[in-house]
Order: sequence, then structure tokens, then C-alpha cells
Amino acid sequence: MTRSIDYGNLMHRAMRGLIQTVLTDVSQNGLPGSHHFFITFSTLHPEVQMADWLHERYPEEMTIVIQHWFENLNVDPQGFSITLNFGNSPEPLYIPFDAVHTFVDPSVEFGLRFETQEFDDDDEEDDDDEPPPEDKPRGEAEVVSLDKFRKT
Repeated sequence: MTRSIDYGNLMHRAMRGLIQTVLTDVSQNGLPGSHHFFITFSTLHPEVQMADWLHERYPEEMTIVIQHWFENLNVDPQGFSITLNFGNSPEPLYIPFDAVHTFVDPSVEFGLRFETQEFDDDDEEDDDDEPPPEDKPRGEAEVVSLDKFRKT
């Protein structure tokens, strides 16, 4: 059996760990300076918890803003809960890190984007229909320039 390093999943895990660390700090110390977050997540994820009326309004994806008013921000290894104000109505949410599509802090021009994924309770490890790595034909290595990922 051929073993391979799954850099994509390792990177996603590291990026979600960064979000967890940042939100944990904010839950303990508040938002520093002008920092604020736009977090887009899949409302289809089976572990997302939100009011029915919000789910009806955002049946697939939702973006929340953590800035001026929020409370009860609690972070655990799998996700975070927060209460946000929707039209003068405080609503609690629970968002698993696996449901997050983007995390942006525009105050410092920082952002993370995750590939979209399907959520399947039966087979969480196998997100695609690609054959296992040992069945893939070996091709030539591709050199990727990091310049295309840099902001100008």
C-alpha cells in the first residue's frame, strides 16, 4: 500500500486551528482595536445550530459579522457558539469549524477560504470520487509560483 501526505487536509486543519485560536482569544479578551470578522459558513452542515427562521432565510450559506455587538462567544475544539443580533432579536448560533467557508478580518486585509465540501454523515473521510492515491498514475511534478497568491 502506498502512503501519501494529504497536504490539503493538513492545511485546512491548520487554518481551522488558527480560527479557533483567534476566536478563543476574542472570547477571553474581546476584539482588539479595529479588528472584526466576516465568517461565511454552510447552513447545510448537520451540526450547525440556528433558529428555524434564520435557516429558512439562509438555506445554504450565511455570513455573520463579529464586530460591535455579540455575546456568549464560546469556543470548543469542534466549533464555536455565539449570540448575534438580528433585527433587535438576539439569536444563538453554533458553527462547527468544518462548516466555515471563509474567515476574513478586513481591518488587516487577512482572509482564509476553504474549498466547499459536501457533508455526509456516513462517510466523512471520503469527500470525492477520486481513486485512492495508490491507484492514481504518477505524473510529472508541477511547480507552482507563489506570486499568484500574493496580494499586490
